[in-house]
Amino acid sequence: MKRRGTLTSRLRVPAWLGRALQITATLALLVLIWRIAGGADALTLLRGAHPVWLATAAGLLMALTVLSALRWRLAAAPLGIRLSARTAIAEYFLAQLVNTTLPGGVLGDVGRAARARHGAGVAAAAGSVIVERAIGQLAMLVVLSAGFVGTLTLATSIDWPPPVLAALAVLLPAAWAAVLAVLIGLRVHPGAAGRLGRTARALRRSLRSAPWQQVGLAMATAACVLGAFACCAFAVGAPLSFAAVVAVVPLVLLAMLIPVSVAGWGVREGTAVALLPIAGIGAAQSLAISVSFGLMALIAALPGVATVWARRRIMRSHPISSPEQASLSPTPRRRHG
Repeated sequence: MKRRGTLTSRLRVPAWLGRALQITATLALLVLIWRIAGGADALTLLRGAHPVWLATAAGLLMALTVLSALRWRLAAAPLGIRLSARTAIAEYFLAQLVNTTLPGGVLGDVGRAARARHGAGVAAAAGSVIVERAIGQLAMLVVLSAGFVGTLTLATSIDWPPPVLAALAVLLPAAWAAVLAVLIGLRVHPGAAGRLGRTARALRRSLRSAPWQQVGLAMATAACVLGAFACCAFAVGAPLSFAAVVAVVPLVLLAMLIPVSVAGWGVREGTAVALLPIAGIGAAQSLAISVSFGLMALIAALPGVATVWARRRIMRSHPISSPEQASLSPTPRRRHG
């Protein structure tokens, strides 16, 4: 058994190598798509992008972060993690900054959970982040499913190519089956012991707390991110129809979840160039829209810098003796009588 553990540790891919591969994949994808989609034309569109539309997109993405933070606060409360709105928003902006600038795509969320674990435990902190992110992705799945069905039953400008149509006809039911399986799994064996049982109970408590408020916030965040993408399309002079925004754009954004690049760069652009022509958008326009969206996401995450600066200022003013004291406190301070 000892030899097996040693062999496993030797075969484990170093973290730095995985990050290096992601950076390499990002650059390779961007160069490839730049050449295929007409990067020079896309650059011309980006230079002439309308600043008001771009600013609106950045504003919507900032609103997305605020609403997501409030959703996380609701999901965390039943697990014993008491977050003020200010703390939740600051932590979420910091997580967005990390997610959009560093390889991995989830390092910001991991850090957010780690800083919230004190006083509640790792399982509770991780569970709050998992529930919050899962509800957000579920909202996007709802929009995509409704948009896809709408394009099949109503007169729209979307004409799905047979391969894409076949893929969606398989993947969407599979995704909903997975969601149903997870929900059923959380209800089975409520008294199960061990870490898995404790985690399942924590997730159930989080999901049952203010479910309609969580769903409402999730749908609002979906509207913000889709609206931001649509604003980027207006900015480069390639407006998208409503059918395209609710049926095609979710596919472009969900592709960013594939963990092969930094913050979805390259994957998002490739998916946009492949799918937005379904909505009558050219390859260069699709590339310009996706790049402008990525740039606005970076700008929208910049308030996270203020969180880093404030934390460093506190650390300089009040030297700490342990890493735990450096985290933003997830629980309110107790008043001493």
